[in-house]
Amino acid sequence: MSPLLISIAAFVGVAALVGGLAMLFRSPADAKIEDRLAVLTGGKSAIAAKGRLKDSVLTVPLDTTYNVLELFLAKFKNLSLLFEQADTTMTPSRFLAISGGLAFAAAVTTIFARVHPGFIPFAALGAGVLPLMWLVMRRKRRLKAFAKQLPDALELMSRALRAGHSLGAGFHLVSEEMNAPIGTEFGRVFEEQNLGIPFEQALDSLTDRVPNLDLRFFSTAVVLQRTTGGDLAEILDKIGYLVRERFKIWGAVQALTGEGRLSGIVLLALPPVLFAAVYRLNPEYVSVLFTDPMGKKMLAGGVVLQLLGALVIRKIINIKV
Repeated sequence: MSPLLISIAAFVGVAALVGGLAMLFRSPADAKIEDRLAVLTGGKSAIAAKGRLKDSVLTVPLDTTYNVLELFLAKFKNLSLLFEQADTTMTPSRFLAISGGLAFAAAVTTIFARVHPGFIPFAALGAGVLPLMWLVMRRKRRLKAFAKQLPDALELMSRALRAGHSLGAGFHLVSEEMNAPIGTEFGRVFEEQNLGIPFEQALDSLTDRVPNLDLRFFSTAVVLQRTTGGDLAEILDKIGYLVRERFKIWGAVQALTGEGRLSGIVLLALPPVLFAAVYRLNPEYVSVLFTDPMGKKMLAGGVVLQLLGALVIRKIINIKV
């Protein structure tokens, strides 16, 4: 490998690390304090000024959810929300610094391992994406746990309402009797209400932090009941029953699509594993894909076909319930 290319890679890596460390030590505490003071004094916070809280729970469609790509690409303005949904104290600046550091370390390791230069971008990209994968898995695991706890929380609130407690006391009871994440989230709604934030706005914040369709049904029912009246305890019982039945159907769908998921994993993992095995046995045989023009086209075509196959398999086995 040419010394010039190594020098350029080292310069880019060091610049990325310096920039990441600068962002790491840049504290966003001042903006958070200003937002809290604005909420307590009745003014608009910086988050509300950006439009995050401008939509009411009654004006947003029930099935509206935020996917990871939208949260990550929306000029990083919702990246803090992604960390909040994953329940981590890591800041976006620290996250980007860790991603850049891992990418640089992987690139340097690949260079010193004297591997083919064509593997350097893939190694850097794979290592840089690892923190994002960890964050997405953590977020998905937390949202899944919240969805499993929601029927029990609704039944607990329904019994509390029938016993004569208020709705706020029901939220407080869930926060004390149930574990995280639902206990933490409902307790936060209770504390926000006590601090003077309107109840509808607290529910809006809850549905933003937890993009769950059943929770949006619950929030809409609560807001409507506070506006028009009605038996909220009975509504909560029906929503809890609906959630449990949906879990039963979802379990049946998962059992029926298990073979398709396993086949998809095998088919998607087979080409990279076979490529690594052949490269280990005969590197010169595989290096044609990186040196010959036709080999580069075949490699690019194979990657594109792999991505298309992954999308088709995901579309087949991803059945919404």
